[in-house]
Amino acid sequence: MSSWRLIKPGLKVNTSMKITLSHPTGNANVRAAAVGLAEAQLLNLFYSTIACTPGSLLHTIAGFPPFGELRRRTFEGVPEEKLKTWPWRETGRLLAGRVGFSQLTAHEAGIFSVDAVYRDLDLYVSKRIEKELVKSTGIYAYEDGAEYSFIKAKKLGLTCLYDLPIGHWRSMRKLLGEEREHRPEWASTLTGFRDSEEKLARKDKELELADAIFVASTFTARTLKDFPRNLAPVQVIPYGFPAVANNKTYSSSASRKLKLLFVGGLSQRKGIANLFEAVTSLSGHVELTVIGSKAVDDCEALNKELSRHRWIQSLPHSEILDQMRMHDVLVFPSLFEGFGLVITEAMSQGTPVITTDRTCGFDLIIDGENGWLVEAGSTLSLKNKIESILNNRGVVEMCGKAAMETAKARPWSVYGEELARAIELVLG
Repeated sequence: MSSWRLIKPGLKVNTSMKITLSHPTGNANVRAAAVGLAEAQLLNLFYSTIACTPGSLLHTIAGFPPFGELRRRTFEGVPEEKLKTWPWRETGRLLAGRVGFSQLTAHEAGIFSVDAVYRDLDLYVSKRIEKELVKSTGIYAYEDGAEYSFIKAKKLGLTCLYDLPIGHWRSMRKLLGEEREHRPEWASTLTGFRDSEEKLARKDKELELADAIFVASTFTARTLKDFPRNLAPVQVIPYGFPAVANNKTYSSSASRKLKLLFVGGLSQRKGIANLFEAVTSLSGHVELTVIGSKAVDDCEALNKELSRHRWIQSLPHSEILDQMRMHDVLVFPSLFEGFGLVITEAMSQGTPVITTDRTCGFDLIIDGENGWLVEAGSTLSLKNKIESILNNRGVVEMCGKAAMETAKARPWSVYGEELARAIELVLG
């Protein structure tokens, strides 16, 4: 079995190395990786589907409310000449979703499905890396979007660097399979079991081709113990935090209900059933706001619970941060999570978090100091933790301010720097 370790700062990056980076959508962690590699002069090219470059027509269009989320495809800090896009399949996915053509985006089968977008960019990159003017030393790609480019990279003698953003699929099926049996009324929300054998085989192929594997949490690293064959070394580099808020206010009054917030997909993978049970047992003392889209529409248990609480299906990212500041505690009792970006987002806003040992909580939270940790899947553990907060309202402010200090010490730039150092070690 592979070994893994946390990366520490203090190593000088060798700028003679060059990396090709590939990801279809450019999430916050991908943007930080691209910037970190660019600042370390390690970035050769960054391939994505859509790049909303300031001054471009797309950036102007994104200024209108219906298209505002496109601004999240802006890669500030990445030199424009290093950005390469292949937008056609992703554009189709976005348009099909907006006009309601769900068949076109159906899981795996749809021509504009997320799977198709990942495979399409992967195939494009595999054809381009051989033709790059400046030859790369290695390629850094992400789960479900690395197979074709890794196969080509091996032929070209490039180092294959693999990013696994969520736990290994065998662990997921083991842990959530138990949950399906325990809570059959919530089983339909556990959509990870829909993946075909072909898709799972691609995931395994990507892992086997990797010369180094990067994950963002100790929990994700542990799940790779369920891989049946030898793997490359696994390195844990936790993600960074967004900018820290300066306008959070606290109330220690015991005369009002404790305001709890959940943000995430509405699936039992996120432990949402445990949250509803804990809140029901404490009714009269807490109020719950749920922000997130349903994993499926026909789960009776989910629909019943949502009717009892304040439910917001979707909000722009800035408004989610506003909601975090308006609540006392974010509760994120996930049963299987690669990291959990909502955890770091809430902490950066001064809102302390209750989460489980199957998220990034183990890496970033000290129980009772800057947040709280509970046992995954245990409603009793979650209920007891909320009760302890109810009995000592002042702990919300104490943990919230400590959470902001944790966030200040690890901005996204730190993640980018540590990733660059880690990559330099692998290439060296």
